[in-house]
Amino acid sequence: MQTNEKKEFKLIALDMDGTLLNNQQEISTENREAIAKAQEQGVHVVLSTGRSLLTCREYAQSLQLSSYLITVNGSEIWDESGQLVERKLIDASSIEKMWNLTQEHKLNFWAVTTDKVWRDEFPEDIASQEWLKFGYDIPDDALREEVLKQIAGISDFEISNSSLTNLEINALGINKAKGIMTVCERLGISMDEVIAMGDSLNDMAMIEAAGCGIAMGNAQEAVKEAADWVTDTNVNNGVAKAISHWVLK
Repeated sequence: MQTNEKKEFKLIALDMDGTLLNNQQEISTENREAIAKAQEQGVHVVLSTGRSLLTCREYAQSLQLSSYLITVNGSEIWDESGQLVERKLIDASSIEKMWNLTQEHKLNFWAVTTDKVWRDEFPEDIASQEWLKFGYDIPDDALREEVLKQIAGISDFEISNSSLTNLEINALGINKAKGIMTVCERLGISMDEVIAMGDSLNDMAMIEAAGCGIAMGNAQEAVKEAADWVTDTNVNNGVAKAISHWVLK
């Protein structure tokens, strides 16, 4: 859907890395001010991120956000008071198989449980953890394709990326769009009243489902093609410029 006219949006869903954050993992003054003004107008501002609660909560607090948080690509949803609304796990046997692939191909990986992000270590007792996401960073295109095929043989997953060289694996049916729909139902907002901004394939579903899907200037080409509008880059206050254009009165 092409969005060519200004209408009243009630919720802004923001990806973090490559979108809200600059390359130093900071939120610019311009982005902060635009978000504050949107909230003053009664607009809900929701972080919709691949990050876990542990690695995004401080940003939400620093922005004084008063709405929901969608974390780990939609695997968890948290309400205004920080209470868990929904959680969707990946079974431990699938995680073990994905871990075995890291050993077989000597891959860089990360994995997210309900209480930790695992990077340079892994638990011996995999079944003792509650798993939300598994990720690989594979610069070699051919190897990445091979791993993708092997993952498809393990189970049905939701597979996306947050950069051109990585793979992000969530439980089937879990994505940021689904998370936003759940939040909208609880708030009595329609998806037509949502603006969603992002830069990578894990943002694609929410950009396509939102009333106005916005790609960052630094977004992957497929994301730009799916979007209704392209804003400036994450290092040039693209979030602030989009909020100013579409939301602020």
